[in-house]
Amino acid sequence: MTLIFIPGFMLDDDLWRDLAPLLHGLGPFDFADYSNATSFEDAAARIIAAAPDRFALIGFSMGGYVAREIALQAGDRVSHLVLIATSARGDTPERAAQKQMAYRLAKDSFRGVSRRSIAASLAPERQSDTALIERIHDMSLRLGRTAFRNQLSFPRTGDIARLPDIHCPTLVIAGTKDQVRSIAESQELVAGIPNAEFATLDAGHMLPIEAAEPLAALLRDFLSR
Repeated sequence: MTLIFIPGFMLDDDLWRDLAPLLHGLGPFDFADYSNATSFEDAAARIIAAAPDRFALIGFSMGGYVAREIALQAGDRVSHLVLIATSARGDTPERAAQKQMAYRLAKDSFRGVSRRSIAASLAPERQSDTALIERIHDMSLRLGRTAFRNQLSFPRTGDIARLPDIHCPTLVIAGTKDQVRSIAESQELVAGIPNAEFATLDAGHMLPIEAAEPLAALLRDFLSR
């Protein structure tokens, strides 16, 4: 069974560097790249077109929106769905305005996702970890300005009403110290997706890096069933 890993906003394969080796033996890995897509639907279609007949999805943060869209478009091909530190909510008017401003500011130059916002996404005890912050910042630099503007422009209206249409086995995982996505948002996913399971980890938003070992244990248990 192929495991397709879908990263979050302005993150690349390095997001999974600590986690993937801990899942050795579960199946081939495919690290999705949707940096050239223009919407969740477009990203999902691109990933589906390149995917094998049967696969499991592991979506982190923004990648959770993409993973759900894949499960809705090609549900008969998805064996398992894992949603990590994500949400089904749409952008608030304030968040939409912030994105529009960032989109305009990045027209001529791009210096990566701000280190301040990266630090704020981490658990309090990791917010002074400069090596970790630089690792995450470097991912955004590698993806670059075009990907930044593409991902900012994804329409995010929310998909809570569509959650009951997801029928594959689903595991939702949240960080108890996540300041980006709340426990309540994860619980909305669990309530909306039929028979979804729920787990929490003692970490901030960046669970694949902050809590790779306990996250791997959850994934091994779920994906092996």
